[in-house]
Amino acid sequence: MSIKKLNKVLTDAVNDLKEKGTAKADEMVITGMKPAEGKKGVRYFVKGYGDREFIKMNSNSYLGMSLHPEVIKAEEEASREFGVGPGAVRFISGTYKKHIELEDKLAKFHDKESGMIFSSAYVTSLGVLMPLATKETVYISDELNHNCIIQAMRLSRPQGKAIYKHNDMADLEAKLQEWSGQAKRALVVTDGIFSMRGDNAPLKEFAELCEKYNDRFEEGVISIIDDSHGVGGFGPTGRGTEEYCGAKVDIIIGTLGKGFGVNGGYVVTSKAITDFLRQNAPMYIYSNPITVGETAAALKALEILDSDEGLQLLKHLSKMTKRFETGLETNGYESIEGDHPVVPLMVRDTQKTTEMVNFLTEHGILATGLNFPVVPKGDEEIRFQINGNHTEADIDYVIGILKKYKETH
Repeated sequence: MSIKKLNKVLTDAVNDLKEKGTAKADEMVITGMKPAEGKKGVRYFVKGYGDREFIKMNSNSYLGMSLHPEVIKAEEEASREFGVGPGAVRFISGTYKKHIELEDKLAKFHDKESGMIFSSAYVTSLGVLMPLATKETVYISDELNHNCIIQAMRLSRPQGKAIYKHNDMADLEAKLQEWSGQAKRALVVTDGIFSMRGDNAPLKEFAELCEKYNDRFEEGVISIIDDSHGVGGFGPTGRGTEEYCGAKVDIIIGTLGKGFGVNGGYVVTSKAITDFLRQNAPMYIYSNPITVGETAAALKALEILDSDEGLQLLKHLSKMTKRFETGLETNGYESIEGDHPVVPLMVRDTQKTTEMVNFLTEHGILATGLNFPVVPKGDEEIRFQINGNHTEADIDYVIGILKKYKETH
């Protein structure tokens, strides 16, 4: 068979990654879950580890919504009513009333004119950025932006691309000055929360710079954030980096798969932009939407977040995050300061990162080590993600194991 030649080339490529130490580890398979009990939060079971219980410290479900009984009930009821799949892309027959309801509620939640849902947040970034880029457009992007933004820029054919130093507003302004009068349109894009570090964009200054230079571009400077890690887990009411910084941007890209605990992505912005994207975004036009069940679950999660219960969940999440950060500091570990529940433990060495992750696993803790090329060389880390269903006892146990590691290594 002709595929044998390709198989060898690809196998050699994977082996080369393994030899360099940059290959991703085998995927860990979750086989079961144990509900919270007493002082213990939820525990998980993993393939190959029998009945050993694990604390999950690497989940994006920041508020624990994926396990909320009302969210689960909403998905089950909608699935019974409408089935488990939409059956078609949206312009054929895949649009359901709950899709429209969710788009409207997301727009209102963010105080934007219009909303639009996609099958995932990654796809949303591609589906928003690529159609908005013309041959007379310049992208201006933070150097640490997520891979979805990087890929959107690579797949586009803009007039130019400019990368500014991480969160460096002076460098952003220099790039805006450089492209003033050259490109008709500037798409200035940043992560809201930088998911590997847990720090946030200085969004107020970011938005002010975009406004300052808007008149120097014939079609304007469009401020865009991908706030997938911000919405639902950041800001006093969970509205993300905009709320936290007291700023407003033109376009917010978000996800339903992290703070909301479900699946799918979305964009909220002006109606003119969503009308344009519905006609021009291939990722929207030619791909099925999320299921009606998932949509109902997201609606319920949004309802809970925007209630007294949601405020209490956010307060608990913040409290657990501070407790964990204090524990790291007390035990002499380096981290990156911030209020977001992504808390990186900076190891700065690939071999030691792997060693520490293995030690944590041996003691019933699931945590993710991030090595080059996922992060730059010298920035190797263990990314801990605090969740709303973590208890004080959970946090204290993890800190205790990290203390034990330091004492024995």
